[in-house]
This record gives sequence, C-alpha cells and structure tokens, in this order.
Amino acid sequence: MSGHNKFSKIKHLKAKNDAQKSKNFGKIVRLLTVESKKANGNLKSPGLIAAIDKARKDNMPNDTVDRAVKKGATDNSAAMESIIYETYGPGGIAILVEALTDNRNKAAQEIKHILSLNGYELASPGSASWAFAKANGTWTATTTMPLEDADIEALTKLVEELEENEEVQDVFTNAE
Repeated sequence: MSGHNKFSKIKHLKAKNDAQKSKNFGKIVRLLTVESKKANGNLKSPGLIAAIDKARKDNMPNDTVDRAVKKGATDNSAAMESIIYETYGPGGIAILVEALTDNRNKAAQEIKHILSLNGYELASPGSASWAFAKANGTWTATTTMPLEDADIEALTKLVEELEENEEVQDVFTNAE
C-alpha cells in the first residue's frame, strides 16, 4: 500500500499545522503594521508593545516582526482600521468581534454572512458592549451568563467560524 508510511502522516500533519500558523501570523502582521503606523514606528508605544508581545507569545520570528513594524512605519497604502461588531449569540450572550480591515463594507458583509448562516444577526453599536470593559487592549466581560450544553456547542461553532475569517482579530463573549 503506497502512501501509508510514517513520513506521509507526518507530512500531512505538518502541512495542516503550518497552514494554521501561517493564518495566525498573517493576522498578527496586519496588527503590527497598523500599530506601527499609528505610532509612526515608535517602539515604545503601548499599542505596538502589546502587538509585539502578542507576536512573541505566538512564537513569530523576530525578523518577521521587524519587517512588519518597518512596513507600517514607511507604508503609504490604504489605512487599516479596527472595527468592533456586536451581536447576541446562543443563550442571549453578548459577543464582540474585533476586526482589522481596509474595506469596511467587505468585512461587515462577511461577518453578517457568517452570523446569518448560524441564525444570528448584527446588533446595533453599543447594544452588546455594555457587558464588557476594555483594559490593556483586550475586552473583558463585566457580567457573565451561564450556558447550557447545546448553547455551548453552538457558541463554539460560531466563534470558530468567525475566527476563520482573515479580517477578524479576536472574538470576545460573556459566557461563563
């Protein structure tokens, strides 16, 4: 039986892991570029420091981090902007979706599409953010809600689909 050796199994597993790592690195490079542009390349900026820490936590190579910072400081292309989308998910929990995009309309349509496939829709600005507080660049839930097992499965599926989108940086919920 050809193709059933240890090397092929390792090769396929490595390809899958490398694809996931590449997707994460792409999101982090986008974040580094935006933060570098905001800080004009100042490495002492709190936003840029947080982005670099996130890159190091995900084991991104230093040369890749340096290239992204330099690109953001010197790049004159379209400005990336951070957008927060709000929605309510399974069991009535509040969900914040943090996206980084250069095209607001495209990002909004993609997120609306993912939500509609799962039976949800975007909420108006401010309708779900009341359940969160922003500290150190991340959103933390101020009030939490318990979920049943079926709702937990639906929430997990929704969050995974949202995080698959290349423009979505983070998804925050107030589920326990």
